Amino acid sequence: MGWGLIVMEALILTIIATSIPLLLAATGELITEKSGVLNLGVEGMMLSGAVGAFAAVLWLGNPYYGIIAGAFCGALMASIFSIFIINFMTNQVATGLGLTIFATGLTGLAGAPLIGKTIPSLPKIEIFLLSDIPYIGEILFKQDFIAYLSIAIIIFITYFLKYSKPGIVLRAVGDNHQSAHSVGYPVKKIRWYATCFGGLCAGVGGAYIPLALTPHWAEEMTGGRGWIALALVVFASWIPWRIIIGALIFGGITIAQLVGQSRGWPIPSQLLSMMPYLATIFALTIISGRLSKNNSVVPSSLGKPFFDNQ
Repeated sequence: MGWGLIVMEALILTIIATSIPLLLAATGELITEKSGVLNLGVEGMMLSGAVGAFAAVLWLGNPYYGIIAGAFCGALMASIFSIFIINFMTNQVATGLGLTIFATGLTGLAGAPLIGKTIPSLPKIEIFLLSDIPYIGEILFKQDFIAYLSIAIIIFITYFLKYSKPGIVLRAVGDNHQSAHSVGYPVKKIRWYATCFGGLCAGVGGAYIPLALTPHWAEEMTGGRGWIALALVVFASWIPWRIIIGALIFGGITIAQLVGQSRGWPIPSQLLSMMPYLATIFALTIISGRLSKNNSVVPSSLGKPFFDNQ
């Protein structure tokens, strides 16, 4: 393999690794929004998953326990969010923002004793024979457990939403919660499950950062990935497989700004750091025009509280 191919392979592997937290968080948020809940607390749930995973691995020494801890912490934060927006019917936007602010402070406090420590990374899993295929074997068939899990979740969610009865019921709740309630579907319970699943995915996405990308703890280490994940759901028009494309694009943009800084591009470093977020705004601006012409892709009950007595 030539030097150029080695560099290209390393770049693609880095882009894939950077995309996985976005993929997981956006997939969880898609399910949440399909139920009619707008969760702006994804960033806080990712932070909770990151600090929970780091602490678990530091204590137990096994990175796989970090996955479980990250999922638990994300789901726990989602449960808190659900209590407020489903049971007390608070404003979903304000509650989500409040949760992110709360989680940022809480994880900063909980993670203070962890600064300066390191943990073992997730091992790579080689798929027999397939990982030996030239060029693509290293990229597709020599990844860690969470990378394979993220693709499995996308495949499952695609099938779940399109072909399974629970998935169709979930979409019905998001499209018209009153109609779903009138035929006997438990709207609040369905939204609770969907929101907790979204938090679980966000927690695993946050856990992936210390488990695979940077094996140390730093305050606010998710770096705004939760906000990009929210944009990815819109970018994908609420279609699961499109999230893969969006995650790779935004992962590539993130790597591009890091490469630019390391190679000394004649562009201010602050502008390079802004690239992923500028791309997010640009994408949303373009897509918003298309969505306004085709509102059928947007869950009609998104962001609307459900009242049993209506």
